[in-house]
Amino acid sequence: MKAGALALLAMVAAALRPGSTQPGAAPIVVADAAIELTRPAELRAVVSAQCSACAWDTPGREAAVLVVRVDGRYSQHLPLVRGSGDYPIMLGDADPGRHTVRVELDPQASASALKHAGAATARIAVSPVFQDAADHVALALAPFVYARPNTVGRFTDVPVLMWYEREPTERGSLYRYSVIFTNEDGGTPTDRLMATWGRTTDIEYIYSIEVDRAGGIVGDEYQGPEHKVLAFRGKREGRHPLLWVSTDNNMVRDTGEVAIRYAPAPQAAALANVSREAVMDANPWLYAVMAQELRREGKIALDPPPGEDKIADPRRFAYVEACAEVGSAALAFAVRAGGAWVMSDRGAGLRITRDGCVRSATPLPQGVRAADVDALRVFAFERPSSEGKAPVAPTPVHLTRINTVFMLDERYVPGPPIVRWQGSETIRPGGTPFEVARR
Repeated sequence: MKAGALALLAMVAAALRPGSTQPGAAPIVVADAAIELTRPAELRAVVSAQCSACAWDTPGREAAVLVVRVDGRYSQHLPLVRGSGDYPIMLGDADPGRHTVRVELDPQASASALKHAGAATARIAVSPVFQDAADHVALALAPFVYARPNTVGRFTDVPVLMWYEREPTERGSLYRYSVIFTNEDGGTPTDRLMATWGRTTDIEYIYSIEVDRAGGIVGDEYQGPEHKVLAFRGKREGRHPLLWVSTDNNMVRDTGEVAIRYAPAPQAAALANVSREAVMDANPWLYAVMAQELRREGKIALDPPPGEDKIADPRRFAYVEACAEVGSAALAFAVRAGGAWVMSDRGAGLRITRDGCVRSATPLPQGVRAADVDALRVFAFERPSSEGKAPVAPTPVHLTRINTVFMLDERYVPGPPIVRWQGSETIRPGGTPFEVARR
């Protein structure tokens, strides 16, 4: 068997043992902290890491990977996907008393050039979230997410951000948790992802739970393979459900064998009249990580044609967010830059076929800047019929909002909105597009 295959098998075997180190090797401790509790609490922490040699886009230097332990017990792995920076994590529930938190470098899981002491340094700040805190319930119910087996040792599809949405119910409250992964190894090709979702990260709803006014669990469910929503029947750690990523498009199950897990601290998000991608805008480092993973996987080229599973540099794209009822039609945009119109569907039918607030991204000619973008058109098209099915008569598209058109700056940070609009406009498939000029 070749050395590479042997190494991969070793990594998968290590994934079944949480935070394992080489036999007889002393742990490489990079940070520690202690906290004294007078009453029960959920623990949240921020790991402030420094890794100057980390480079998510460079094979062999992708990331140093840390292991977090609470009172000597394994808590989670923490890949430094963006190198130096602050990484908010959750540590689970803790009883009154003194608790210690230790952060170690995991040489087995780290990139080949980052397996040594000194590859990463860190500080950790631990804070309690008591039961009377406004965000205690959301933190206490958030899932721990276990790695997909075929991502172990590959620095891909890492769940790096979790958010929750809360809504009242007749019996109490519903908490809905979603995760942003750095990539998606299965599913939609890269150029279609940009045209119809406006990003190449993978954003997935994974779990929801309803609790009554006393905090008791009424019911909970998760998004399983084939996007089926299933009742949760798995194990919990405290009140945290345990979920295993199980498909190449990052669906989860409530059972699994891999022991490596991740626990990004969930952020609150209010997404009325905006898309889920607005969470990326609030955490712009995600765009940089997205681009770096694409570059490492060879998916960025100068001007790739549609259908090649490659895109231009993400900083050359105009990102559009609009809210519409698409119905049985299909939606696309055109951006005018430097006097020329550029279609988001690339002339290859890469169109949006879902309702709600949606994102799209259009590659612009090299050298075009945000200042050169001065108008947007919204098109409605007939939707191609599914194979073996009769065509469906297209309905008009009802457009209500254009929330933003922006480009990324050199550091991959979204720029200010170029176009905004709110109202009510009906666009008929094959008819005149709706046009909005720069603000």
